[in-house]
Amino acid sequence: MIKQGISNLSGNERRALLRSRIRRGHLTVAPGVFEMISAKIADTMGFEALYMTGYGTVASYLGLPDAGLASYTDMVNRVAQFATITQTPMICDGDTGYGGLLNVMHTVRGYEAAGACAIQIEDQQFPKKCGHMLGRRVVPAEDMVAKIRVAVETRNDPNFLIIARTDARTTHGLDEAMRRAEVYARAGADLLFIESPESVEEMRTLGRAFDLPLVANMVDGGRTPVLSAADLTDIGYSLAIFPASAFLAAGAAMRSVYDKLKADGSTAGMTQPLYPFPEFSQMMGFDWVAAFDKDHAGQESQS
Repeated sequence: MIKQGISNLSGNERRALLRSRIRRGHLTVAPGVFEMISAKIADTMGFEALYMTGYGTVASYLGLPDAGLASYTDMVNRVAQFATITQTPMICDGDTGYGGLLNVMHTVRGYEAAGACAIQIEDQQFPKKCGHMLGRRVVPAEDMVAKIRVAVETRNDPNFLIIARTDARTTHGLDEAMRRAEVYARAGADLLFIESPESVEEMRTLGRAFDLPLVANMVDGGRTPVLSAADLTDIGYSLAIFPASAFLAAGAAMRSVYDKLKADGSTAGMTQPLYPFPEFSQMMGFDWVAAFDKDHAGQESQS
């Protein structure tokens, strides 16, 4: 049978695999993927998890900023497509849950059914903003606690991870962010994501304060220092996501190609490294297309 490169693992198997990997004392590194080419490339490289970045997905899918403009429907469709073409467990950005408690229930059901292995839900007010931008406002902690409880109650698979993110640090300080993380842990969150600590010492304070697995958001050019894997492990982080690195690199590479084409009218003599076209075509599945055509040669009616 000709396979199209879709996942051989069931959603339950991938979720169990991810839960077993994310634990204290072990760092899971998840590169950000933002559209199907990035997902296909990252999926082949042996990572323990992938991270569907909200910023990058909204930018690539809608050409808009990550500012609460993408809908649940926009994002769950992306979750489903990512999960279909990859085998690596996928951690997915669920923003604020796209509304109130009923919306959170609908979102968790939809993300889980679409193939996500974990959902990240944050305590920002709507419309939310990227976590490394200024001006973020947070809802009362009690409102977020209710969302976490609904998320935990809603999931069908107990291995579907609920990641509780607080954006309180930038506006309200580290102490308030830690207070919120503590009550979110008691509400049943599986991982704690304290967004944008602003120094290594703040990160170490977080590592000493919590027993639950912690998420480090490594945004190149963002508000948090980007540390080595060894340092993140030593601090106590269990999951490190790198949401922006790939799309920033892709943007720079595309700009270089377009600059060359605009200046010279051709790519002849271009120094920008390119993915070899035959290998890229194989990754995209043209090998199984050729095999399909061979197997079914002569079966179509001739006009």
